[in-house]
Amino acid sequence: MIVNLSEGIQAFTSNVFLVDGERTVLVDTGANFDVVERIHEHTDTLDAVVLTHTHLDHVDNLEAVLTAFDVEVWGHDESFAGIDHALEDEGSITMGDHQYVTYHTPGHKGDHLCLYAEDPQVLFAGDLVFQNGSFGRTDLPEGDRATLIESIDRMLEVLDPSLRELHTGHGPSVTTDPYRHVELASQMARQH
Repeated sequence: MIVNLSEGIQAFTSNVFLVDGERTVLVDTGANFDVVERIHEHTDTLDAVVLTHTHLDHVDNLEAVLTAFDVEVWGHDESFAGIDHALEDEGSITMGDHQYVTYHTPGHKGDHLCLYAEDPQVLFAGDLVFQNGSFGRTDLPEGDRATLIESIDRMLEVLDPSLRELHTGHGPSVTTDPYRHVELASQMARQH
């Protein structure tokens, strides 16, 4: 089960996904809302936190989560305060009931990761791509358009066209032809 805990929140935050199952994992912590209360609406236990990247809107609630739950934090940049374990490119981590491969996908930020489970065909894309061909901004520190395009194209090579779910860092998740939305993002990133 995957639930977006930030759904309906009217604040500057990222999406926050609770991936429930054998190993209950929080993907990103969001910002500017009581994420701990939202977690408790679904579960009393949390096994880990995984960060797609360390922009403030994705990590500002990290301290509150760590205060409420005794969990370890996984991310790409181990030098970031709060990350206990580094997720390497093409590493893996169990979230819910499935094994996800971690892909280092810089361009939006240097430590950006995507998480892809071939079975059940689910991608957590962070801020790499969004619905309808939108893509992560590249005008912030560590942003680079050419690198972002390379990362999107790499994910297109990795992903199966039968991708079932695309969970993004902002906006709605995509469950109708999500692979096409990633293809559109590759095209749109080249046009701007």
